[in-house]
Amino acid sequence: MNAPAIVDSHCHLDFETFEDERDEVIARARQAGVCRMVTISTRVTTFPKIRAIAEQYDDVFCSVGIHPHQAGEEPEVSVEELVALAEHPKVVGIGESGLDYFYDSAPRDAQRRSFTTHIRAAQETGLPLIVHARDADDDTADLLEAEYARKPYTGVLHCFSSGRRLAERALDIGFYVSLSGIITFKNAEDVRSTVRDVPLDRLLVETDSPYLAPVPKRGKRNEPAYVAHTHAALAGLRGLPEAEMAGLTTRNFFRLFSRVPVPADLDLDGAA
Repeated sequence: MNAPAIVDSHCHLDFETFEDERDEVIARARQAGVCRMVTISTRVTTFPKIRAIAEQYDDVFCSVGIHPHQAGEEPEVSVEELVALAEHPKVVGIGESGLDYFYDSAPRDAQRRSFTTHIRAAQETGLPLIVHARDADDDTADLLEAEYARKPYTGVLHCFSSGRRLAERALDIGFYVSLSGIITFKNAEDVRSTVRDVPLDRLLVETDSPYLAPVPKRGKRNEPAYVAHTHAALAGLRGLPEAEMAGLTTRNFFRLFSRVPVPADLDLDGAA
């Protein structure tokens, strides 16, 4: 590759909307320069399907975990069970897990128990924790910090749309911040303001597809290829050439998701 490739660090390829054209979706992502995709677990009960998708495609990897929306209905898994599932070589992260007080789809005590279990699985495996946070900034940061004091670990605030203080507190314990199509939305100036101050070596990009398609695809079903639009918006926001931003975010991805192999034809050291 003459220029650094880009990565979709968070998508949901197991969702029904992709069922009939997954091959085509992944082919379009490759055409757009996406060299790695991480398809994210939201339910442990559907993890076998997620793992099978990752096994089917060389450039697709996965996580294992329970979304906070499902924390009240999925079986309560133990740290040991998550650690065992994460032994598979295609599993590169723990989650997504976290706290969502906007929808409150699960009781908050169940969300907090599940989140703690996921944090401890990340601590045990050394894999990054993938954090979902919505309208729960203080509780999320408090729990992340308390567990970090118990035993250090790393992770990412995925699909960042929270307040500046959560970003600062997560960055202080070594976390990364992943940006979705939200940064292209007209009403997201608060998010863009925070993103302008995130250190360049802590930025990732994602789609969270099939949700949150970036401008100019807003209103359509999102897919991994569209991460290129989010990436271009981020480069513009930070005042960097797209090739330089690609080098930065791709290096950041492989540093955080260290179990993911770097493509043989991708020279990270020589990237801009």
